[in-house]
Amino acid sequence: MQIDVMAQATSWDEATTLARTLESAGFTGMTFTDTTQTPWMSIATAAQAAPSLNFTTGIAVAFPSSPMVMAGLAWELAGNTGGRYRLGLGSQIKAHIERRYGVDYDPPGPRMRDYLLAVRDILAAFRGEAKLDHHSAHYEMTLLPPAWLPPQHAYGDIKLDVSAVGPWMCKMAGEIADGIHVHPLHSMHYIETRLLPSVRAGEEKAGRTPGTTDLLIPVFIVPGDTAEERALLTSKAKRQIGFYGSTPNYAFQFDDLGYEGTTENARSLLRNNDMAGLEAAITDEMLDHYAVVGPWDSIADTLITRYGDLAERVISYLTVDDLAQNPDNLGRWGEIARAVRDHKS
Repeated sequence: MQIDVMAQATSWDEATTLARTLESAGFTGMTFTDTTQTPWMSIATAAQAAPSLNFTTGIAVAFPSSPMVMAGLAWELAGNTGGRYRLGLGSQIKAHIERRYGVDYDPPGPRMRDYLLAVRDILAAFRGEAKLDHHSAHYEMTLLPPAWLPPQHAYGDIKLDVSAVGPWMCKMAGEIADGIHVHPLHSMHYIETRLLPSVRAGEEKAGRTPGTTDLLIPVFIVPGDTAEERALLTSKAKRQIGFYGSTPNYAFQFDDLGYEGTTENARSLLRNNDMAGLEAAITDEMLDHYAVVGPWDSIADTLITRYGDLAERVISYLTVDDLAQNPDNLGRWGEIARAVRDHKS
């Protein structure tokens, strides 16, 4: 199992420094999100600084960019990193796609399926395996003259991953994607009883071997030998869980475990900008379901126990936050990373 770190929007210099730091500590990669800034330039500069790390977008927002543009970016990054890049895509939510990006959203599931297949067909054309001839409800792509082919390289078999939460998207991912970016708000109950059955159904439909689809799983890791030492990351994790859980479509994450009403409460607290109340709404008992919490020397074993038989990569969501406040903790984070990376199942 690989162990990566979730990066944050930052300058190129800071991305470079962070990449070198994480590589030296023993982490295996970095995941960049498409939020307040696009991820591409940060990945490029980080990849040059840390030649052993792997990189992924977790996720790049798909619909505002043509599949041709997205495939071209992936091709360029894969070539220049020597194959150390995999493309993670997501649909985002309706309000952001329509009102921030100004493009069409509905229907997100079928549109994302068509998008993934279009990118796959474009990459096959880039590799010279087939003429570009993609036809779907949302994308018609048939023109790729030789003069517009990107420079060739040996790393064109790029893994395509998609974020998926609900059963339709998880089944679709199991059918056609190389991997799934699991939502950071997850419990093991969700993975075992909701996500995996849908993924396996998709794999079966496509005639793929069960377990073909990689799981890339962001995890709220909250280490510390005392409650006081864990206080900063406990607060950040609870607020982020509450923020994610305020989305009505994610209410089942709480309901399944008997925490009915949490989503409605979180929505009300956010509307009133009551972040302290939002944090308090996520109890320590709830945190244990949605995060990995414990003494420093227990974290690696817990990660391996929870995810070792499931995840291709776990992605530490809060490491950057902790190192910003406590740079001396790098060595302890490195111990976790090396223990997870080097574990033999």
